[in-house]
Amino acid sequence: MHLAQILAGVNWLAVIVATVTAFILGAVWYSKALFGNAWMQEVGLTEEAVKNVNMARTFASTFLLQIIAAIALSAFLGSGSNWQEGLQTGLWIGLFWVATAYGVTYLFEQRSLRLWLINAGYYVALYALMGSIIGALK
Repeated sequence: MHLAQILAGVNWLAVIVATVTAFILGAVWYSKALFGNAWMQEVGLTEEAVKNVNMARTFASTFLLQIIAAIALSAFLGSGSNWQEGLQTGLWIGLFWVATAYGVTYLFEQRSLRLWLINAGYYVALYALMGSIIGALK
């Protein structure tokens, strides 16, 4: 199947809603109210270092990458899915592709289980949420 055929079947409203929702999930997940402090500690970031980052570029790049992921998930789900199939597919992708890939990398980088749980947990929740939204809006 060609890229044009794949993109023709994408529900762009679902992709935008899923992307915005994923962006919000990330803001909440990595906030100080949830895992932000633990995440910063695990990766060795300080408040000062965070203040010196070009956040506009970071947020714009994050949004672009999230929309690419939502497009791919939408194409993977196809036009006949519903929210339950989207949820299940998102969970499988998050658990068995993303979390395991992080796990392998973190083992070799000698990163902590705590950091793996924070980051992998985010992507499991992200893909489950995006899949549910895309499936519901098909």
